[in-house]
Amino acid sequence: MAYIDYYKILGVDKNATQDDIKKAYRKQARKLHPDLNPDDKEAERKFKELNEANEVLSNPENRSKYDKYGENWKHGEEYEKAQQQQRQYQSQNQNYGGGYSGADFGEGEDFSDFFQSMFGQGGGGFGRSSRGSASGKFKGQDVQAELNLHLKDAAKTHPQTFEINGKKVRITIPAGVYDGQQIKLKGHGDPGANGGPSGDLYITFNISADPDFERVGDDLKTKVVVDLYTAVLGGDVKVNTLDGSVNLKVKPETQSGATVRLKGKGFPVYKKEGHFGDLFVTYEVKLPTNLTEKQKELFEQLKNS
Repeated sequence: MAYIDYYKILGVDKNATQDDIKKAYRKQARKLHPDLNPDDKEAERKFKELNEANEVLSNPENRSKYDKYGENWKHGEEYEKAQQQQRQYQSQNQNYGGGYSGADFGEGEDFSDFFQSMFGQGGGGFGRSSRGSASGKFKGQDVQAELNLHLKDAAKTHPQTFEINGKKVRITIPAGVYDGQQIKLKGHGDPGANGGPSGDLYITFNISADPDFERVGDDLKTKVVVDLYTAVLGGDVKVNTLDGSVNLKVKPETQSGATVRLKGKGFPVYKKEGHFGDLFVTYEVKLPTNLTEKQKELFEQLKNS
């Protein structure tokens, strides 16, 4: 069985931190995502490899097993049990003066032949007592996927259907999910071996930047342009929110950069129906242009008054 270098697939070295792995995965996932490469079989294959590599290396426990057992990391514990069983048989045979004809898997050896015989085709195992392991049930591999959302979509509960490994999966996305949040769908991963349960599906949400709003936790920030006359004399200005526009009273002599808070007009709080953050509105005072001579004279009078 050929060795699969998950580090190479992600483009990181073996000393990479978990943060390095996360960044490398997200960078490549955006390039290879099926939505951006329709009908591109090569991109689809690489995207699947990328998810497989991330599923292993992003989990410290799985990564440790992979570093030790290579692509057979999922059956590492079974190998250790089998090796321990082998030593017990050797000890028993030596105590009774008998010989031992089983295979010897020493430190540093290539485990591929052992795993193929124990878990793959052939099912030979080592020694007669190990055959039962070949019929053991093993959970299928977990699958990692990314789902891209616009900010306004993440602000409302809605169903979404997408395809994983040729199967359509329908989920309901709760309002308030945040960028980088991950959810687990039990049993929607790869099929198990020998009748074992399917793996799980882990979905990570990528929420794109919005031209109107900046999200900070459950709060939102936005900017609104106010003309000089309204800023000086006061008046009304229309402000966009997630659920429509509102009229905002501008106080006289409002300075550019001043910020006001609209309570409860921010982002919905995740899984807390009826709870919302706040919307912070920053005024940008726009100076008039193309002034007439009369208007310039008035400004000169104000300047000298």
